[in-house]
Amino acid sequence: MTVNNHIEEFHGLPVLDFVTAVDGGGPLPEPATVAWKIAVEFDADQKWTARWQQFLDAVDTTAVGAVVIGEWSQDGPESFAEPLAAVLGAAGRLPALRGLFIGDITYEENEISWIEMVDVTPVLTAFPLLTELVVRGSTGGPEDEEDATGGDDPLFRTVRHEHLRALRFETGGLPRHVPLAVAASDLPALERLEFWLGVENYGGTTRLADLEPFLDGTRFPALRHLGLQNSEIQDEIAAAVANAPVVPRLESLNLSMGVFTDQGATALLEGQPLTHLKALDLHHHYLSDAVQERLRQALPGVAIDLSGAGKPDERWRYVAVAE
Repeated sequence: MTVNNHIEEFHGLPVLDFVTAVDGGGPLPEPATVAWKIAVEFDADQKWTARWQQFLDAVDTTAVGAVVIGEWSQDGPESFAEPLAAVLGAAGRLPALRGLFIGDITYEENEISWIEMVDVTPVLTAFPLLTELVVRGSTGGPEDEEDATGGDDPLFRTVRHEHLRALRFETGGLPRHVPLAVAASDLPALERLEFWLGVENYGGTTRLADLEPFLDGTRFPALRHLGLQNSEIQDEIAAAVANAPVVPRLESLNLSMGVFTDQGATALLEGQPLTHLKALDLHHHYLSDAVQERLRQALPGVAIDLSGAGKPDERWRYVAVAE
């Protein structure tokens, strides 16, 4: 399955397509009132970097709080290296930037497995006051299972960042060096962490053991939301979460988008109490009606998302986003 729609809101702000707005000739909104999206269409007459420069020149970027980077390829998949260099080069002109979404790209533009991401760690170095980072896509290359560093083609490296509160990686296959590097990073303010784990066919090498640092409660003291989702091993993740020391201090939990069955739900129901949660996201699942009702009855005060139900006896079960 695929990513079908562009985001409409980011970092608490409505998303405005800068190219559409500026080409329309009308007045632009106040810089701090929207999340500015910069993207090009297939076969566009200007490169993404030219549109980025146009954005820098047309908008008072000293007041811009959120930026969304959309499609940057004009003719088939292209590396994010050149756009990233342009963004990093403009860091001094974006002192108020607090939210950055890299890769608001739908399947009609590029499948998620075709989004050619590069090492995004320099973003956190260039923007020390950033509080939210979302990355869609992956480096895609094979990973050395022995050292799990990502080799010469990592998506993320170990880093220290004082202010980052929300971090999400959206992939059809998450290389295991990413959660390992995040776990080894020093992120004292991190409150929200989400991984779309994906499948092995699209580079997903993350194993259950690689997620243990996020479950044992020893990392990220400010963490209040955890998402381990879009996985073929969703039942095993649920079983690990059922008795994970981190759970009592979470306010919300996301185990959605994966191959989640009655087995995983039963493990949750038989594990530690979840009644303290404000929200439990399980959408896109393969639960029977009876187990769905058990969850509702067991967690009456929790906002549970059980939408997107597949057939429990479905022979072929899929994660929500892979290719």
